[in-house]
Amino acid sequence: MAEQQQFYILLGNLMSPDNDIRKQSEEAYDTIPGQTKITFLLQAIRDAACAEEVKTMAAVLLRRLLSSSFEEIYPGLTVDMQTAIKTELVTSIQTEASPNIRKKVADIAAELCRNLLDDDGNNQWPELLKFLFDSVNSDNVGLREAVISALLQTMEDQTNPRVQAHAAAALINFTEDCPKSLLIPYLDSLVQHLHVIMVAKLQELIQKGTKLVLEQVVTSIASVADTAEEKFVPYYDLFMPSLKHIVENAVQKELRLLRGKTIECISLIGLAVGKDKFMPDASAVMQLLLKTQTDFNDLEDDDPQISYMISAWARMCKILGKEFQQYLPVVMGPLMKTASIKPEVALLDTQDMENMSEDDGWEFVNLGDQQSFGIKTAGLEEKATACQMLVCYAKELKEGFVEYTEQVVKLMVPLLKFYFHDDILLMGALATSAESMPLLLECARVRGPDYLTQMWHFMCDALIKAIGTEPDSDVLSEIMHSFAKCIELMGEGCLNSEHFEELGGILKGKLEEHFKNQELRQAKRQDEDYDEGMEETLQDEDENDVYILTKVSDILHSVFSSYKEQVLPWFEQLLQLIVQLVCPSRPWADRQWGLCIFDDVVEHCSPSSFKYAELFLRAMALSLCDTSPEVRQAAAYGVGVMAQYGGENYRPFCTEALPTLLGVIQSPDSKVKENVNATENCISAVGKVMRFRPECANVNEILPHWLSWLPLNEDKEEAVHTFDFLCDLIESNNPIVLGPDNANLPKIFQIIAEGVANESVKSEDACSKRLANVIRQVQGSGGLWTQCVAMLNETQQKAIQDLLNTA
Repeated sequence: MAEQQQFYILLGNLMSPDNDIRKQSEEAYDTIPGQTKITFLLQAIRDAACAEEVKTMAAVLLRRLLSSSFEEIYPGLTVDMQTAIKTELVTSIQTEASPNIRKKVADIAAELCRNLLDDDGNNQWPELLKFLFDSVNSDNVGLREAVISALLQTMEDQTNPRVQAHAAAALINFTEDCPKSLLIPYLDSLVQHLHVIMVAKLQELIQKGTKLVLEQVVTSIASVADTAEEKFVPYYDLFMPSLKHIVENAVQKELRLLRGKTIECISLIGLAVGKDKFMPDASAVMQLLLKTQTDFNDLEDDDPQISYMISAWARMCKILGKEFQQYLPVVMGPLMKTASIKPEVALLDTQDMENMSEDDGWEFVNLGDQQSFGIKTAGLEEKATACQMLVCYAKELKEGFVEYTEQVVKLMVPLLKFYFHDDILLMGALATSAESMPLLLECARVRGPDYLTQMWHFMCDALIKAIGTEPDSDVLSEIMHSFAKCIELMGEGCLNSEHFEELGGILKGKLEEHFKNQELRQAKRQDEDYDEGMEETLQDEDENDVYILTKVSDILHSVFSSYKEQVLPWFEQLLQLIVQLVCPSRPWADRQWGLCIFDDVVEHCSPSSFKYAELFLRAMALSLCDTSPEVRQAAAYGVGVMAQYGGENYRPFCTEALPTLLGVIQSPDSKVKENVNATENCISAVGKVMRFRPECANVNEILPHWLSWLPLNEDKEEAVHTFDFLCDLIESNNPIVLGPDNANLPKIFQIIAEGVANESVKSEDACSKRLANVIRQVQGSGGLWTQCVAMLNETQQKAIQDLLNTA
């Protein structure tokens, strides 16, 4: 109790007008451990006897603590302590008499809730949502409506522009995180309010020159449009004239940020409503952008319009598609200039570093021996954004971007060699650089094989070396993924013997490091310091390692698909490590990706692959009924490729595997969400055995069951295989599939319609034409056609018509 009283005095002193007292109190506050701070601050907030100004300070400090130091403090608290904090906050909101304190406690709860949203938007504090829903007013208005209403009321408070701006900023955060389905019911009210506020603030800008709230309102409109997408179409005409007016007239230097945000807003609205709605304004908007672009060279380097312009151009490219190509000559100059910003770097001793402040835009990496590597971050955000836009143009315009591929490649490849990049923006530029490589090759194809090969040679060495040296797992995975895509695109002959030698050594190193890291993590689990917090860290490390393993698999897949069996002697240096992955004692992710690699060996190197069969067949057989669906899926796919490509030697294994596959498919939980992909691979594998190795199966007995399992809805690639086989059976008038007097045709129509409706069959798939021909043959048969169509619902009937129109 005495400690708590001392803490109240400390809080009071933090508000002292005496600088010395306040400074001493701040220093004392900083020495208190985070968990103790939280306990004392919560006690102060809920203590009815505590003075309101002290409670206010406690609430402000607790919110700041959760905002600035959440990751350092909260995850380290016990579960009981975390639960107690949540309970205390909810109780205080219910019982606090002071509206001011209650509002601040609600802000703390909101801050904690924000931090407890995971990367997928899942709320880890569902009790708060339930409490808020239960606490809404007697009209039973939903939480989101209440939130929006409160924010809009605050935005309409003309007496306090700064509060208005904060409310608009909160609305932006709200709509960015709000799922589309939950925003739509309140969209009309929200948009009408925003329009009223925008018109008022536009008049205020004209009359008084105030712009702060208008900047935030424009961004709020952009955020709402971005979330609402095509549902924003009815409101398009409400906003576009005013937005264009701002871009045309906000030309003074002090309005640069407003103009930039408005350019962003227009492009986001255009992207949301789509080409058809936006096109009448597209020409005028493009002229406005072009005018700004023409003046680009006159803009100062720190002009906020630059980054908004760069992003807006990329959105216009997405909207206009190939029609955007005509604007590239105007756009590319400034974009390349921004993307070419070279970060200022320096090797400094301790004394030099002390003379350079991080406030000046420098960040430092300690290299030991009293030396540090410094990088100046000014301009890096613009550079990273510009690199992303170049990727966007290459992706959208393809061969239309060919004129610029050479200069972009010369810009991107050197980025891969920049090894000191702790700065997150520079890491983003590196990842973007890697992402661009296969896209640029695709653009360059139109100029013929010689030009393409020349460009690939410029990239190849840098990509391989980056795979060997890149320390950041996120950037590394992007480089590996892009390298694999490049090999698939370039095909056989793209790697020489030196490339293979270097790549083999690198991949061997990655696999050995994978096993070593797993051993180290297991050892840490035996430490006396091991706890829940450490386990979370170890699991994060494990996920990173597994992700790199998936990229090793990607690269091997691309090499096997390009080089076939001629690459097997090179692969043998990795063979024992891959065998180690599929050992029954390994974690499920190891076994999954080890099997995937052997699947590729069988698919692309058969029948030569059989010489390794004794190393993986037993693991494959055991994995067909593994507890992990991912492992089952990889094993089932393996059976399918053995039947299709493996040759005579794999016949006994296909025969042996078939009963296990049937058992997995027919198990009661085979179609639950987590199992469905594995089950569909089993169904496809059964189909491949019947199609390519009919001697391994009692086809007449299995076919009726197989037909009842169709269509496959989740695994689109395997769905195409099943439809190909179905076409074979129908075209050969298989009596079991068609049934007596074609009695099964209505069922077959349903399978086809369901496949088209779920996009398991697409117009570009070869089997779509064959399926359409089946439909057309029935079309001419009068009564049978009527009978088949009558069995279909409206969606299925539309799917059949779509198939006939497009195939």
